[in-house]
Amino acid sequence: MAETSSILLGAGCFWCVEAVYTGLRGVISANPGYAGGDIPNPSYEAVCTGQTGHAEVVNVIFDPTEISLADILRVFFTTHDPTQLNRQGNDVGTQYRSVIFGTAEQKKTAQDVLNAITHEGLWPNEIATSLEDTATFWPAEAKHLDYFARNPQTAYCAAVVAPKVAKARKLYRDRLKNPDAV
Repeated sequence: MAETSSILLGAGCFWCVEAVYTGLRGVISANPGYAGGDIPNPSYEAVCTGQTGHAEVVNVIFDPTEISLADILRVFFTTHDPTQLNRQGNDVGTQYRSVIFGTAEQKKTAQDVLNAITHEGLWPNEIATSLEDTATFWPAEAKHLDYFARNPQTAYCAAVVAPKVAKARKLYRDRLKNPDAV
């Protein structure tokens, strides 16, 4: 198997982020969890209070010969609203912040992509995404894995997750594992 890379991405609810990345060619896995907080192995309930300092994130593991980090980050910046500080839609709090946890090299790539997105004028407001040092990833509870795939008819998934997944499938159809399923 080829060498893999990984990056931790927070873009609001991790159900949305996981669902967007799971379908992309070159993405081996997209696992929800928590990063950036003050306590080890936090629970979903603790993180939801906004008092642990953690963000809901997805650990995206990918094959860089199939999809580049820059492409992973372009998807990140175009499938959520990175201009919202500490929120995505009705999900409000630092646990829903737009954040990239990475190495110095990954943060440089992220800054380059952020600069390109800004130059293109994709978002009318200033991007609020924070670029932070690599953090410990704490996997979310099993009930959060493949949440959208298992629960597409729930109100939250239908109203919030499905539109983000549809947007990603439309924008990145050429990068999907199964473009005919769109």
